[in-house]
Amino acid sequence: MEEKAQWPFLIEVPLRVKTYDIDFAGIVSNIVYIRWLENLRLEMLSRYFPLEDQLDRGFAPVLAKTSIEYKRPLNIRSTISGRMWMSGLDSRRWYLKAEIVTQGKVAALAEQVGLFVRQEDGRPIEMPAEIAEMYDSFTTHRADI
Repeated sequence: MEEKAQWPFLIEVPLRVKTYDIDFAGIVSNIVYIRWLENLRLEMLSRYFPLEDQLDRGFAPVLAKTSIEYKRPLNIRSTISGRMWMSGLDSRRWYLKAEIVTQGKVAALAEQVGLFVRQEDGRPIEMPAEIAEMYDSFTTHRADI
């Protein structure tokens, strides 16, 4: 497997558990992972294709699917980081993968599928050329992503 630094649009950020993220059993609530995924996706956009630029051009990203596999529980004392990268791209959809990691071990795996829509009517648009070109410039398609 190639180094993760080679994965298209890879970002890694520290995540922090807040007191209100904990459920009655002292474990991070499942809904918190959704918020973390949103934070990761917005960070990826800000680094590579700012949301403001998309809105100025009349379109925006929307999610079509999110799936999460929880591997190990997290608590208020957990030291956590999140990483996300683009695992695929076609003419209309983008595919993301993410990992929530604690102490070098994966606590959760996630996948998201999304597309871009016109703001005026919410209809899907073709993949913007600059995103496809940036994706292609990172690497050619690999099965290990």
